Amino acid sequence: MIATEASQPASGNTSGSTNGSTSGTVIDTVKVSKVERLKERSHYLRGPLDRELTDGNPFFSQDGIQILKFHGCYQQKDRDFEKAKVRGEAPAYSMMLRTRSPGGFIPWQLYLALDRLADRYGSGTLRATTRQGFQLHGILKANLKETISDIVHHLGSTVSACGDINRNVMAPPAPFYDRPAYVYARQYADNLADLLAPQGGAYYEIWLDGEKAVTAEAPEVTAARTQQGRGKAKTVFEQGDEPIYGTQYMPRKFKIAIAVPTDNSVDLFTNDLGLVVIVDDAGALLGFNVYVGGGLGRTHNDERTIVRMADGIGFVPAAEIYEVVKAVVAVQRDFGDRYNRKHARLKYLLADWGVAKFQQTLLDYYPEPLAPLHPLPEFRYQDYLGWHDQGNGKSFLGISIENGRIGDRPTLQLKTALREIEEQYQLPMYLTPNHNVLLGDIDPQHQGAIDRILTKYGVAAPEAIEPLTRYAMACPALPTCGLAITESERAIPSVTERLRQLLNQMGLPEVSFSTRMTGCPNGCARPYTAEVGFVGSGVNEYQVWLGGSFDGLRLGQPAIERLPLADLEAYFEPLFAYYQRDRQTQERFGDFCHRKGLADLQDFAEKYRAPNKPRDRRHRITLSPKVYDRLKEMAEEQNLSMKELVEEAVRRHLFAETE
Repeated sequence: MIATEASQPASGNTSGSTNGSTSGTVIDTVKVSKVERLKERSHYLRGPLDRELTDGNPFFSQDGIQILKFHGCYQQKDRDFEKAKVRGEAPAYSMMLRTRSPGGFIPWQLYLALDRLADRYGSGTLRATTRQGFQLHGILKANLKETISDIVHHLGSTVSACGDINRNVMAPPAPFYDRPAYVYARQYADNLADLLAPQGGAYYEIWLDGEKAVTAEAPEVTAARTQQGRGKAKTVFEQGDEPIYGTQYMPRKFKIAIAVPTDNSVDLFTNDLGLVVIVDDAGALLGFNVYVGGGLGRTHNDERTIVRMADGIGFVPAAEIYEVVKAVVAVQRDFGDRYNRKHARLKYLLADWGVAKFQQTLLDYYPEPLAPLHPLPEFRYQDYLGWHDQGNGKSFLGISIENGRIGDRPTLQLKTALREIEEQYQLPMYLTPNHNVLLGDIDPQHQGAIDRILTKYGVAAPEAIEPLTRYAMACPALPTCGLAITESERAIPSVTERLRQLLNQMGLPEVSFSTRMTGCPNGCARPYTAEVGFVGSGVNEYQVWLGGSFDGLRLGQPAIERLPLADLEAYFEPLFAYYQRDRQTQERFGDFCHRKGLADLQDFAEKYRAPNKPRDRRHRITLSPKVYDRLKEMAEEQNLSMKELVEEAVRRHLFAETE
């Protein structure tokens, strides 16, 4: 919570607010974290990056790492290398860059630049994120400036993709031209991203030597940014370079998503601020339903940290949406916890205050009670894979990216396929919130040729993708993420494969469900809303969440704290048996778990005895994800089963001396 000159703490608030302030500077009467002091003295996100970028070190300082996030960059280490390096050997530092891509839009020029930069300076792969951006991994500090400059010069940006600021604004990725709600969602994703972008100028000074990128910001956005709200509390600062953020920006990250009725591809209710486009029967924009207080990051064994779905607070006419968005941001800016960063997201204000107090406080910034929410049809998850009519005489094509990783391997050259398509047809690209990609504006005459390119490089059609794989998500985790407790992206392929084998063995080949995995409890792949969520809690161990919704409308519940992957089948067999026996017609596995409840599921599992069957004399040995992936590739290359390949290798090793 921020305090300023001429401010007074709100009732029951241990910190202060910016009410009545013009400068947005903190005074020493408020207890704040070190990061808050750092942001304040950074001169609007310049220092210490402006000094450290050319200091000759391959790394940034701890202060530099914090400010670097606002520029869309994290400093990382290769944790595989850290385990293997010789004692005393220097750490291998590298940077991860994330794009700011509202609504997931990636111009073809930017995609080809990212493809090239990944090979020249990065790890050779691209990672689509669960917030509709791209990540480049493995960039050395010495190449960081050139990489960012290249991205900007090819119609991209990384500014505010990370840090205590509004992050990438999400919107349904489907580029429909004949559905007005989708058009408005894309338009307002761009506009809100511009409205809440940092204005201090540090990004262009540091990475482009002061050169400003050409932008096409809507005039109403420019006007709204500095227009003071009508309430007694200030939504903008009248002095300084940051009219909305002041010198300290937000207490923590702030996430916005825009949805359209029936389409929950953005996981609307997991965001700090969610908007739903409301149009009339003629397609004219009426306004937006507003939802606040969603968020998924938490900490194991700390019940003070929570996951939460957003609450609806009312409907806002289109003409008022910028003022209301600024008001919501200002409430979080002024009252969010700036001392305990684990308690700093907007969801904690809603949890601590309740919806009624939040609405009352909002009236200080936007002095009109919000109208009731417009009734909505039921939301559904949509991934838009395959061919679709855009409504303008052209089509778009949804392509699955398993776990978001675009690279080349012997049986699947996805990176080469996308490069070849973009070089030939120069198509706009739209990243989805489930780390897939849509290619838009495809002429009907080019559909066959594009299908042939995809087939040539091993890219499967949607109907050929295993459903457990199609509806799975995972964060990168090891080896790059410093927060990862265990594997995620490298582990989930074997997990879904084993779950499929178990389902088939139990006579459930038609069953599938959404599976999401993260290497830590921060929830980047949104495991808490999945039907089955795996949250890293130890080395090769996961907290399992059950009972979430396939459509992203409900949180699951933690069913077991530490499930070793070696016990995967033993844990899920009783659950699948119970589901097989007691499920209702067309009932999904997540809905079944929610209906039964954790206590009932656990009671059945404890009493479960597997049906009589021949003793399985096979023995399981757990492989590391890295070895498993290489084994799978070699088996495909040699047209052998993994079992055949392993048995031959082990036989040669064990009996080499006797043969």
